[in-house]
Amino acid sequence: MTDTILEMRSITKTFPGVRALDDVSLTVRRGEIHAICGENGAGKSTLMKVLSGVYPHGDYAGQIVLDGDEVAFGSINDSEARGVVIIHQELALVPYLSVAENIFLGNERRGPDRLIDWNRTNAEAAQLLEQVGLDENPTVQVASLGVGKQQLIEIAKALSKRVRLLILDEPTAALNDTDSEHLLGLLRQLQAQGITSIMISHKLAEIAEIADSTTVIRDGRTIETLDMASPEATQARIIRGMVGRDLDHRFPERVPAIGEEVLRVENWTVHHPTQSDRVVVSDANLVVHAGEVVGIAGLMGAGRTELAMSIFGHSYGRDISGTVRMRGRVVSTRTVDDAIANGLAYATEDRKRYGLNLIDDIRHNITAAALGKVSRRGWVNDNEELKVAEEYRSSLNIRTPSVLAVVGKLSGGNQQKVVLSKWIYTDADVLILDEPTRGIDVGAKYEIYTIVNRMVAAGKAVVVISSELPELMGICDRIYTLASGRITGDVPVAGATQERLMELMTAERRTTERDVLQR
Repeated sequence: MTDTILEMRSITKTFPGVRALDDVSLTVRRGEIHAICGENGAGKSTLMKVLSGVYPHGDYAGQIVLDGDEVAFGSINDSEARGVVIIHQELALVPYLSVAENIFLGNERRGPDRLIDWNRTNAEAAQLLEQVGLDENPTVQVASLGVGKQQLIEIAKALSKRVRLLILDEPTAALNDTDSEHLLGLLRQLQAQGITSIMISHKLAEIAEIADSTTVIRDGRTIETLDMASPEATQARIIRGMVGRDLDHRFPERVPAIGEEVLRVENWTVHHPTQSDRVVVSDANLVVHAGEVVGIAGLMGAGRTELAMSIFGHSYGRDISGTVRMRGRVVSTRTVDDAIANGLAYATEDRKRYGLNLIDDIRHNITAAALGKVSRRGWVNDNEELKVAEEYRSSLNIRTPSVLAVVGKLSGGNQQKVVLSKWIYTDADVLILDEPTRGIDVGAKYEIYTIVNRMVAAGKAVVVISSELPELMGICDRIYTLASGRITGDVPVAGATQERLMELMTAERRTTERDVLQR
């Protein structure tokens, strides 16, 4: 049997007006973990959709050779019948079905009477869950589980189909460090069992840790494939291949020019929206100045997003108490309209669900939070709206042929720029960015960091919530740490280390508030 399990030869795929893949070739060795890197919109996901039959044979040019045989998959069912299973970035689970029902959806375990054999279904599901290291009852609803566990359920679902070639599209993009490590460990276990994996990822440190080979794609073309055991396979080499140039610094330089206090939040307490006796944010105090980038760091469940959303229009929680001051004046942020009117903006971590209208165009998304600026007497001025959208397309380098393009068709990085455009257009004094670079490539990250720097240089204040400590240390002036809903530290970046931040992020909850340095 050959050492090569997969060859994709001269794959070309076009959409109306766009050539997404242009003569792309890929070779994957049997039993390896093969990473695919590239900027958002480079064609990585499109290539894997061609391989898995999402784009059927006849919709593309080129050949796919699996185990030495040329294949022509007409659907996902065809590819799965040959052991090729894809797990998309947007997980394909039904939230109100049980774990077992999701695992065998479309592949049900039936008895002699053709009815579903629930005992067999639950028993086999339990075995698969054990195989992926997930200690959950197979009868629980998927909606009750976190995204890390849902990712493992997707892998259990793939194993139920006797997978031989597993494709994972950004599998750790929405996971915390602990869940990511668990998933990477599982991929190694599957590799030991002879399962080959193809992993699309923007996280270069993870790729260096786990991948045997890495193929770099740029603008729909194959740039090179690197043997990760080679000393030449550096992160700098991968980045150069992805963006077509060297990024000497991951973070653009900035000379802080910090001014007067803009935002002060005092004694902020938030209760869970359905469990009234559960405190999610407890007596939080924070201060932000003009020209300052302030980070908020915390482990999953620490209350970072809950803090931001509760401040921005009480969008999360109940029985919210505390004071918000803008430039020393007490203001109401009880509704989103109040928050915007008083100079606050919040770019959500879930841009697809809460940040954008994916079926509408770029123009309408950009002006959605400040329609009054392009309206008169209740009527939107279409020409003015187009002019505003074009200005942001140019200034934020949104890669699209037209602002009339549907947002859902854009790459993740360009969608994120549309979200930023929408909130920058409100002319807020304080912009809260929740995981602003999640799931986007290093080139797009650099562009977003540059946008942040331009905002604070103009006298605005930016608060960044991020799971990536190197990112916070690279762009912020100060970092607040959260643990169990309490602010446990206020650390100037000049004196910060990842170890110190992690110590504060894991501080045990105490009955008395930890001393916090306040400016």
